[in-house]
Amino acid sequence: MQPNPKKKLTIGVSDFKKLITNDMYFVDKSLFIKDVVDDMEVLLYPRPRRFGKTLNLSMLKYFYDCTEDNSELFINLAISKEEDIMKKQGKYPVIYLTFKDIKDESERETFASIYNLISKLYNETDYVLNSDLISNIEKKYYHSIQHGIASHTSYKLSLEYLCKILFKYHKTNPVVLIDEYDTPIHAGYTNNYYKPIVGFMRDFLSGGLKDNKYLEKAVLTGILRVSQESIFTGLNNISVYSILSETSADKFGFTDDEVEKLLQNYEPSFTFDDVKKQYNGYNFSGIDIYNPWSILNAIKNNKLGHYWLNTSSNELIKSMCEKADDEVKNDLQVLTTGGRIGKHIKEETVFLNLTTDKNAIWSFFIFCGYLRYDNYVLGKRQYEVNAELSVPNEEIAYIFDNDIIPYWFIKKAQEDIYVNLANLLINGDIEIFKKEFTEFCLTSFSYFDVGEKTSENFYHAFVLGMVSCLKSIYQIRSNRESGFGRYDIILIPNDISKRGIIFEFKNLDIDEDIPRAIEYAKRQVDEKKYDQELKARGVSDIVHLVAVFKGKEVVVAELASDHIM
Repeated sequence: MQPNPKKKLTIGVSDFKKLITNDMYFVDKSLFIKDVVDDMEVLLYPRPRRFGKTLNLSMLKYFYDCTEDNSELFINLAISKEEDIMKKQGKYPVIYLTFKDIKDESERETFASIYNLISKLYNETDYVLNSDLISNIEKKYYHSIQHGIASHTSYKLSLEYLCKILFKYHKTNPVVLIDEYDTPIHAGYTNNYYKPIVGFMRDFLSGGLKDNKYLEKAVLTGILRVSQESIFTGLNNISVYSILSETSADKFGFTDDEVEKLLQNYEPSFTFDDVKKQYNGYNFSGIDIYNPWSILNAIKNNKLGHYWLNTSSNELIKSMCEKADDEVKNDLQVLTTGGRIGKHIKEETVFLNLTTDKNAIWSFFIFCGYLRYDNYVLGKRQYEVNAELSVPNEEIAYIFDNDIIPYWFIKKAQEDIYVNLANLLINGDIEIFKKEFTEFCLTSFSYFDVGEKTSENFYHAFVLGMVSCLKSIYQIRSNRESGFGRYDIILIPNDISKRGIIFEFKNLDIDEDIPRAIEYAKRQVDEKKYDQELKARGVSDIVHLVAVFKGKEVVVAELASDHIM
């Protein structure tokens, strides 16, 4: 389709029908339909975020859907010249499902969101219940899922069941389209409910896609190919086409030619060479590919910027960097200074191996769109280099330099400070500890971090984090009963010959007196006998510390002496 200067350039519209009927600018990827029709029964296309996955799946939906006439949408597209393919247009019922918004922080919330998503899907297709071809028992089961009262097992089997019901009604096997299938899995890994969500997705997908006699075709998109052993177990009817594959390599993202046509059409103030420097660099099986989100935003705003940065959280990437060893750190420094590294990358991702398999992080970076690969050689053993990696462009370099790497080093520096403070504490260097603790609090926390009314809770949590590195040699207790009162934090040494430590926190109003508060704390410790638990365990060397907070002002005193800093 030739560019038309009158067409509106839109950002974030992923509904194919809306783009075409409103005469918006559309980069013609319709031959993707031919790729899908001519291939195997189940297809998976992993691509980085914002590379056009949802729009392509929406195009497939309107191509296959038999419930309304969408033939006019394809008249001027490249696919219209493929007569054999066009015979399949509008011939199938379609099950369309997107998991892109299923990224809750808890397991309970995630499954509630999934149940609701499936219930809405059943509601959209409940026209089938008007047919006598569906038995009363089948309708009752259908209603239980539709109205959110079905069992967990029923939801796991709901994709397979809906295929069966749609076949009975239409007398034609349905096409299943699932967008961002792995989003809940990312959330599960980040928020510590990985196993239950992987178990659900495995049963949901294998039930609907494996040996399903009511399935015509299934197409899935996501960011990663989650390990076949955990998700696509025994699925022998699937083809996976990642950015390492030649098939459909140019169907996601923009090619050089497509970007040049866009620039010619809208004539922004920057040149094609400027665009290549800022956004080019992705290699999809030998084809240079651009991130559509960045290109379209740059043209619409007439400004080269860092548009991909804020489209999604980088927390998982940051977390992986945070846990990485010095070898990964050194490699990232090579990459971010314009160098290349040789690594072994592979298509499938096993989330549980991300922190143990040194090569897994590089595959993750590649498929999430943070690195480029070159000279990829299929078939190399896992310990052999099979690709050269580099930062693809200036936009990604900016993300590393300004979002990921600073977070990593700040976090590492903070951890080093925590360890140093904790070691001073247990080694008896109390005077140095008090001085450095106070200086760190004054220079690192703002008044808004601490809060006027909640400073005690803030510092309580901070000290718990600080001493967490001691958990292998100390039992760390918080807000427990001891003697006649409740201490704030106590460190009980596993070796009773070592020092035991008690922390008390006091938050003062602006007009309260700090020395008087410390004297009160001394009397309270004596009267409440907070050290009773330590003494009962045979610990004789005990240090009492009180930290008094007045806004950002912090004073630490050792209650075993009269010295106040």
